[in-house]
Amino acid sequence: MKPAIGVTLSKRRKENLFTLKRDNSDAVLEAGGVPFLLPHTRDPEVIRRMAEQMDGLLLTGGDDIDPSLFGEEPQIGLGEVEPERDRMEIALSRKMVEAGKPVLALCRGCQILSIALGGDMYQDLFSQREGLIQHVQRGPRDYPSHSITIQKGSLLEKIAGSNRLRVNSFHHQAVRNIPEGYTVSATAPDGVVEAFEADGERFVLGLQWHPENLYRKDDFARRIFRAFVEACEQTALKRKTAR
Repeated sequence: MKPAIGVTLSKRRKENLFTLKRDNSDAVLEAGGVPFLLPHTRDPEVIRRMAEQMDGLLLTGGDDIDPSLFGEEPQIGLGEVEPERDRMEIALSRKMVEAGKPVLALCRGCQILSIALGGDMYQDLFSQREGLIQHVQRGPRDYPSHSITIQKGSLLEKIAGSNRLRVNSFHHQAVRNIPEGYTVSATAPDGVVEAFEADGERFVLGLQWHPENLYRKDDFARRIFRAFVEACEQTALKRKTAR
């Protein structure tokens, strides 16, 4: 049974358009899922229904996150924010996690997932932390530019089949302190968090890179999406048998 997977959107305010980079939906389709695009809303009833109807959630990349959501004032280096999107994704992420449904969170999505669950983040790595490697690569989006070290025994290691791989990188924000009940599952050579995941058997996985841009060429990226969709298939099966 192909699972229904909610996919979050960016917004171009000047044109009043919702946008999605096609690699996100293509990667879900290629892995066997059915993507449903989720417009921004402040209506809690709509968000509740979204969470009920979806078998999994893909939190995509995009603009910066409003620092007031984790108790900070804006710092020099903070870029454009999407307040309505932030608040919707936080509420939706919490409902999906509370319902035990899979969540895959990419780049900005990794950061918003951390905030939703009680963690925090750097507003701007390059002004708030020293000794960094380049996290905003100058190569093509489908080129893995730096290495990561993956925690042994983690869900991510099971997916990867290795504890050292290379990923692409397009971010100036990053998770700082992860939520309680979660584990750092990968770091960059400079110690920046590249992935975190739920303790136990739940599929809740935040990745700081963009596997959706890599899946056409990269087995690791394809395995990430396939593992996510397989977890969503189990949710779909439970929903079907519960009717």
